[in-house]
Order: sequence, then C-alpha cells, then structure tokens
Amino acid sequence: MKAVVVTNPGGPEVLKVREVEDPAVGDDEVLIKVEATALNRADTVQRKGSYPPPKGASPYPGLECSGTILAVGRSVDPSRWKVGDQVCALLSGGGYAEKVAVPAGQVLPVPQGVSLRDATSFPEVACTVWSTVFMTSRLVTGESFLIHGGSSGIGTFAIQIAKHLGIRVFVTAGSEEKLTACKNFGADVCINYKTEDFVARVKEETGGKGVDVILDNVGGSYLQRNLDSLATDGRLFIIGFQGGTVTEVNLSCLLARRLTVQAAGLRGRNPENKAMIVREVEKHVWPAIGEGKVKPVVYKAFPLSEAAEAHRLMESSSHIGKILLIP
Repeated sequence: MKAVVVTNPGGPEVLKVREVEDPAVGDDEVLIKVEATALNRADTVQRKGSYPPPKGASPYPGLECSGTILAVGRSVDPSRWKVGDQVCALLSGGGYAEKVAVPAGQVLPVPQGVSLRDATSFPEVACTVWSTVFMTSRLVTGESFLIHGGSSGIGTFAIQIAKHLGIRVFVTAGSEEKLTACKNFGADVCINYKTEDFVARVKEETGGKGVDVILDNVGGSYLQRNLDSLATDGRLFIIGFQGGTVTEVNLSCLLARRLTVQAAGLRGRNPENKAMIVREVEKHVWPAIGEGKVKPVVYKAFPLSEAAEAHRLMESSSHIGKILLIP
C-alpha cells in the first residue's frame, strides 16, 4: 500500500509517499480501507520529531480516518463489525495511508447524514472534547465555556456540541473572518485575541464572575490569564502547548476560588481507555450529529501526495475547521 512517511524530522518537505507493507491485523482489530484522514496539530509535531508514536502504533502520521472494513480479527464481535461496514475510527497513528489496522473498540459507525469522506473529521475532535470538557471537567447545561482557537477543528466542534447542550460559549480567534465563522457555528461571545484582552472581555461579559470551564491549546503563555478568567470552582483543561510549557504563575487564585487545572492527551491512552471514550462519544455525540445539531466543518481536502502542502496550510493557521487527506 501507499503511505506518507516522515523521511527525517523536519519541515513539511520531509513527508513523502512511499510503498510500504500492509498492516498486520490483530485478533481484536479491524483493517480499514481508508477513504479519508484528517490533519491534527499532533501530526505536525510528530513530523518535527517531537511526538513519537506510542509503542506498537503505526509509524505513519494520522490520528483518525474513515473508510470501509476490509477484514476483521478473530476476536472481533461479528454482530458489531463485519467486512463492508462503512466506519470512522480513532487511531494511534497510520491514517496517512491506504489501509490501517485499529482496535475494534476505537471504531465508530459513520454518523447518520454525514458522508463517508467527511466522517473522518469527527473521531479525534469528538473524543478529545468529550473526554476532557464533559467527562473530566464535567461541563453542564447552564454553565459557561471558553474555547481558545475557536476556528480550529477542535474549536468548531466544541462550539457546536456545547451550544447543543445549552452552554454559553466564549471563543478566541485571531481574525474577524474566524470570529464571524465562530459566531455562525453558535458562539455567543467572540474575542479577537490579537486586539482585545480576553480576560477583561470575559469579566465584562460575565459581570466579573468569569467562565466555568476553559479548553486551552496554548499552555504556558496563557496559564495566568486563564486562571484569572475562571469563576469560582472553575476548571481549566490544557490540551496543547502552542504557547510553551514553562511559565511563572501566582497560585493564590487556585485556593481562593477553588480552581482546578487539568491536562491530558488522547493518543497515549491505552486501548481500553480509548474504547471507553469512544463508547461515550457514540452514546452522547453521535445522536447530535445525526440530528444535524453538530455538522462537519471541512476547510479543504488534499490528495495524499500533497501531504506537505496540507501541513503548510495547517501551520499557517489560515484555515477554519478540518483539513483532510484523501488516499
């Protein structure tokens, strides 16, 4: 099969399509013929050599895919998955290829009303947002929620699912075009982080109270400001470090307002934990997608041979929503 290989750690130009061996299929796995995969920031970090795949995972980038099942392992429940099923899946790697093997517990049916191609835009964002914001930070109806990077794949999904659940949504983004898109997806308060102080705006919009939950992909450079933006009993969840990993912070606010700071990745979790998250996503998120309350947001699709160009687009941060690769 063909796959995108990271030939050396470096810029987008190190991504090359090569002929490689088909993946072996374990007893508890299914083999998927890939219809599409989607880019995630983690792919660009892996390309640079700073985020190696977990032990035993495919060496090729790609953390989600959609496609058709070609084979099933001996231990896979035949009443759940069979050859010919159209599915999407959460991967530990290997999506940038024509075929990928994945544990059966990380496979999802294509949501009702969504094309097989566009279904690839959901597994990583849905599992990330649901596991962090809802399962761990326990965001609930009637609370308020700040999303940094509101126009990203994570952001556009988080806006929609939060609004569907009756939550007041705040977002930050870096251009008026992106803020307009966020508003169209349902965001209530849209803040240009390049021209506005998001802490002051959050306080203004909440009568000085702050928001209940923040989903942050920036890390170090935003930590103090995030804490300053939280209400009493507020929860900060960090999922990325685009603003660095080291900072100095005044901890007194954690004690005074009973704040919680949490962080987690998705890729390094064990298959049992991922399967549990996938089950929760199918139970709570898939019906909202089927009802049209949450829609795929696809910015552009590239052929697998143009993976480098797709990475350049992602790193330019000029896109809104997901970027796809099509084998």
